[in-house]
Amino acid sequence: MELDHLFIRARAGAPEAALLAAFGLAEGSPNTHPGQGTANRRFFFRNAFIELLWIADEAEATGSATRRTQLHARLDGAGNASPFGLCFRPSPGRDGVPFPAWPYTPGYLPPGMQVDIAAEAPLAEPMWFFLRSATAPETAPVARRQPLAHGAGLREISAVTVTVRDRHVLSPAAVAAICTGKVAIVEGPGDLLEIAFDGAPSGQVHDFRPALPLLFRY
Repeated sequence: MELDHLFIRARAGAPEAALLAAFGLAEGSPNTHPGQGTANRRFFFRNAFIELLWIADEAEATGSATRRTQLHARLDGAGNASPFGLCFRPSPGRDGVPFPAWPYTPGYLPPGMQVDIAAEAPLAEPMWFFLRSATAPETAPVARRQPLAHGAGLREISAVTVTVRDRHVLSPAAVAAICTGKVAIVEGPGDLLEIAFDGAPSGQVHDFRPALPLLFRY
């Protein structure tokens, strides 16, 4: 499997997106998720994208259709749940979900499409999920292609390091993510998502804290 996108908890409307734009990222189109009660703002790269995600409808986000996802716990900011999610897609020539998962079929998806959400994953870890039909942003049809050229010069997400508060026992999905060779999980005092771009050739770092628990290496 390979990384498709990442989400980070944001405030309503994701005003934090202005920080990414000021850094030199071109923003793509936003999305709403009817029935799930969430909405996002997105920044695309050749192989994956970053999603700033928030609760847009409290009733939908806590409703029976969404409850098992535990998205509300990740996005309301009230507890110690990890505020991140990592979504994967099949590697070329591969099929199937490489970790125990359950099918989620929200109403905003086309008929026959589902999200496979990791089972047995604690809230201390990111939400792990899988989209069987997803493809890299650079392969999207021209009519649906998102902005991929950024003033900051970033092209591809090359590695991700997730800091969690407790790394004592990792879920099968976390182990599968580490096995891709692109994801590392470390233990620390607070949640942090570190994203490396293009192999981080310059050795530079940009820290978006405290507005976002996010750090770029490029």
